[in-house]
Amino acid sequence: MRIHIPKIHLLKRIFPRSLLWRSLLMILVPLIAVQAVALQIFYGSHLDIISRRFSLAIAGEVALTIELLNRYPDAADRSWLLDNALRQWQLGMRLEPGLKLPGGRRQTLIGPVDEDLADALRDRVGRPFTVDWASDPVSVLIRVQLPDAVLDVQAPRKRLYTATIYLFVTWLVGSALLLFAIAALFTRNQVRAIRRLATAAEAFGMGRDIGPIRPEGATEVRQAGVAFNRMQERIRRFLQQRTEMLAGVSHDLRTPLTRLRLALAMLPARDELRGEVADMTTDVEEMERMIRGYLSFARGEGDEQASVVDLAQLLDDVAAAARRTGAAVTLDVPSKTALRIRPDAVRRAITNLVDNACRHGTHVALCAVPVGERNVQVTVDDDGPGIPLERREGVFRPFESSAAGGLGLGLTIARDIVRAHGGEITLEDSPLGGLRARVLLPL
Repeated sequence: MRIHIPKIHLLKRIFPRSLLWRSLLMILVPLIAVQAVALQIFYGSHLDIISRRFSLAIAGEVALTIELLNRYPDAADRSWLLDNALRQWQLGMRLEPGLKLPGGRRQTLIGPVDEDLADALRDRVGRPFTVDWASDPVSVLIRVQLPDAVLDVQAPRKRLYTATIYLFVTWLVGSALLLFAIAALFTRNQVRAIRRLATAAEAFGMGRDIGPIRPEGATEVRQAGVAFNRMQERIRRFLQQRTEMLAGVSHDLRTPLTRLRLALAMLPARDELRGEVADMTTDVEEMERMIRGYLSFARGEGDEQASVVDLAQLLDDVAAAARRTGAAVTLDVPSKTALRIRPDAVRRAITNLVDNACRHGTHVALCAVPVGERNVQVTVDDDGPGIPLERREGVFRPFESSAAGGLGLGLTIARDIVRAHGGEITLEDSPLGGLRARVLLPL
C-alpha cells in the first residue's frame, strides 16, 4: 500500500497547531457528526414520510375535484365544486377555459417536498401539470391541463410540510453553538493556565526572577505549576549555596595570598632577590586574578534583575572602555534599541568578546542590527588570525581558549550569559579577515 506523504504534510499544515483550537476541533467535529446523523435520520426518514403523505393528500383532492368537474360539466355545478374545495380543503381553484399549458415543470424548491408533490400529481391526476414554488410565498401554484381548460390550484404551503423542521434545525444549531461556546470557555481557561506556566518557565530560563506562580486550571495543570514552583526554589537555593560556598573559598584563599603579598613587599631590597620577588609577586597577582575569574564564572550574574536597557548606550560604554585601553574600536549601532536584559551581565558578555578580539587583532568593529521583529544581532569583528573551523565550538568550553594572558573563561562566560537571556553566540569568519562573534538576543 502506497502512502502519499505530501497529503499527510498538507493535513498537518491545515490542522491548527495551538492546544486551544485542537481541543475545540476534537469537540466540534464529533458534535457536528452527531448532529448531522440526527438531522439525516429526521429529515431523511420521518420528514420524507410526512412529505409524501401530505403530497398524496393534496394530489388526491385535486384528482377528485377534476373527476367531479368532468362528471358535472354544468357551470353552476363547477362553481359549487370549486367553492366547496376552498371551504373543505383550503384549496383555491379556478378554471381558465381555452388555455394550454406550456411545456416543462418549474421546480424551485430544494428538498424532497417538490419531488413528492410532483410524483403524487403524476400518479393521482395523470394529466399534464406545472408546479410553481416561487411566485407566491404563501401558496404553491399548481396548474393542471384539462380537455377544455386549465385548472389553477393554490395549495397552502403549510399543508405540504410541517414547521417542526425549523424548530428541529434551530435546536440542532443552537445546541451546537451553546455547547461549543461552553467548551471554548472551559478550554480557554485550561490553555491560559498552560500558557502562563510556559511564560514563567521561559522567563525563569532567561534569568528573570518572577517569583512563584499561582497554580490554576485542571488538577494536572495545577500539579505542573506546583512542581515548577518547587523546581524554582530548589534551583535558586542551589545557586545561592554554591555562590556562598565559592565566596567563602575565595575569601579563604585570598587571606594567605594577601599575607604572601605583604611578606614579599617587606623583603629586604636586595639586588640578587629583586628578580625572584618580582616573579613571585606576579604569580600572586595571577592567582588572585584566577580566583576572581573562577568565582565570576561559577556565580555568573544571577543576583541581577532584568530591566529595559538601551542597547546603543550599553555598546557605546563597552567601546569607550576598550578605547581607554588603547584599542582601535569602531562602533555602528542603531539610535535606540530597547532590550529587557540584565545590563551588567550582557555588558560583561560583550566586553569579554571585545577584549578577546582586542588581544588577537589590531582593529575591532562592534555592530548591532535588528533581525526581524523580535531579535537584535550584535557582531564583534577583528582582523586577527581567527580560529579554525574545527576548534570554534571547543573554545566555548572552560579553559579551552586560554592564550595571550587569558584564563580560558571569557567565551564560556559570554555564552552562558547570552543563553541565559534566550539568545545564542556563534563564531564565523569576519569580513575584516579574522574572527566574527555573532550574538543574537531577543527583544
